[in-house]
Amino acid sequence: MGAALYGLALLACPVGMGLMMWFMLRGKKAPDALTAMAPADKEELTNLRTEVDRLRASRSGASAQPGDAGVR
Repeated sequence: MGAALYGLALLACPVGMGLMMWFMLRGKKAPDALTAMAPADKEELTNLRTEVDRLRASRSGASAQPGDAGVR
């Protein structure tokens, strides 16, 4: 009985790892999120990225005070 439990414990790690790898590979077959988006969603995403870029540019262009280094 003890040898059977020892063998089971010894196989638990490799079998569990194999199962995790198999489940992760199955998940990769799902379509890419951007290709599955509706055209309206893609347009909204593009608009939001443009707005973020514009805000970052305006923020980096603002005059920095001597004590503001590293403050976000």
